[in-house]
Amino acid sequence: MMIYYSMNKMNKSNFSKIEKHGVVHKKIILLLQAGIALSLTRSPRRYLKIIEEVAKNWREIEKRALYRAIVSLYKSQLIDQRTNKDGTITFILTKEGKKLALTFNLEEMKLRKGVWDKKWRIVIFDIPEKLRKIRDSLRYQLKRLEFYEFQKSVFVTPFPCDKEIDYIVEFYNIRRFVRFIEATSIDSELDLKRKFNLI
Repeated sequence: MMIYYSMNKMNKSNFSKIEKHGVVHKKIILLLQAGIALSLTRSPRRYLKIIEEVAKNWREIEKRALYRAIVSLYKSQLIDQRTNKDGTITFILTKEGKKLALTFNLEEMKLRKGVWDKKWRIVIFDIPEKLRKIRDSLRYQLKRLEFYEFQKSVFVTPFPCDKEIDYIVEFYNIRRFVRFIEATSIDSELDLKRKFNLI
């Protein structure tokens, strides 16, 4: 679904500076990352005809705030524009915009907790000292997701998390230092079951 707005009076100098990475900025970046297209048209008449087709997620953003945020993101090189054959302009995330989207999602990430499938998820990492800050950040994220530190640099959870771990590893660019294992049993797992309230 695409949203169209009139662009014929749009001028970057007309918009006041707004707080960097504010709520609207964040929503635009996450919507683009999710594959929800944002397109603009230079024709006010066309805009009037298709406004009813606007996707709900975009319609929730007040038009003036959307304009300001688009300009700010464009000037920050977080989004880029692509001109279509029909005269519309579609906005896409740049490489830096995609990285920022990862940051936003990382802070909101939570594991899905449901009926235990009898599997343990184990994250093992060996990150060199020169990347200590990244190592500490990874440890922080795992603890925030309620992993249990089984031993140094070994974290365990009973909850599905392969996509989340893949996401974190990609964000920190540490794939070569991290291993992800699924196991059906762990010795002394009774203690783990107690810690995760599985018995």
